[in-house]
Amino acid sequence: MPYISTVNVNGVRAAAGKGLLAWLAATEADVVCVQETRATDEQVRAALAPALDAGWQLSHAEPESKGRAGVGILSRRTPRAVRVGFGSSEFAAAGRYLEADFDDVTVASVYVHSGDAGTVRQDEKYRFMAELGAYLTARTGDFVVAGDWNIAHTERDLKNWKGNLKSAGFLPQERAWIDELLAAGYVDVVRHLHPGVDGPYSWWSYRGRAFDNDTGWRIDAVYTTADIASRAVSARVERAATYAERWSDHAPVTVEFAEKAYEPVVIPAPTGAVPGAETVCVQPG
Repeated sequence: MPYISTVNVNGVRAAAGKGLLAWLAATEADVVCVQETRATDEQVRAALAPALDAGWQLSHAEPESKGRAGVGILSRRTPRAVRVGFGSSEFAAAGRYLEADFDDVTVASVYVHSGDAGTVRQDEKYRFMAELGAYLTARTGDFVVAGDWNIAHTERDLKNWKGNLKSAGFLPQERAWIDELLAAGYVDVVRHLHPGVDGPYSWWSYRGRAFDNDTGWRIDAVYTTADIASRAVSARVERAATYAERWSDHAPVTVEFAEKAYEPVVIPAPTGAVPGAETVCVQPG
């Protein structure tokens, strides 16, 4: 799957009417991870009906809390298997995690809580992070987990970092958690391909002139295991040209991956064979 995108749609029914459907019709993505659908399975299918009629396959984890959360995976092909949640009893029905298997790669869509520093909402976010982190670091195999992490990892990941030192999304404990994922072998693909630059931001508040001034946060990210990351060749934030053309307060983040390389293996010719009769086979590297 050469292209994987992720986007928080900020309500799938509203986004569908503003431009999400047009974007799905035009995108190169083979898999699109969506977050914050804020809808039931039936409502999501109704909102995305034109896209589904055009061939997109939908996997969705609806939220137990009406009007909150909800994650999905849209794909060109039907996944081999789909799993909701990551084994947590507290968050099993929260609509914040979904994964699907495609050939030898698993793709997950995640929506981490926004939190609120010093409140029970932040405590809930930390519990979710702890359980999710344990699950992700114990995984094996080729894996892509994309979504709205609601954490800006470094000062380069939000414009006004000095004014947000005590804000949820940029707290030391949250940022340290991302450090732990990276130490466990995950790669932030967008940052890997765009080192040493501010942004590229993926979320801008609807308030004030945040979008026009590019006063944003880079909280939508694609994390992969090392082998997958080595095949990432480009990454971009599909920022709308103007404020009026936005269909969410987030922009899609799209990563292009090269196909898995297969290295030639030379098998020596049997004893007595004609010189130069070696067989060249191709097998997975």
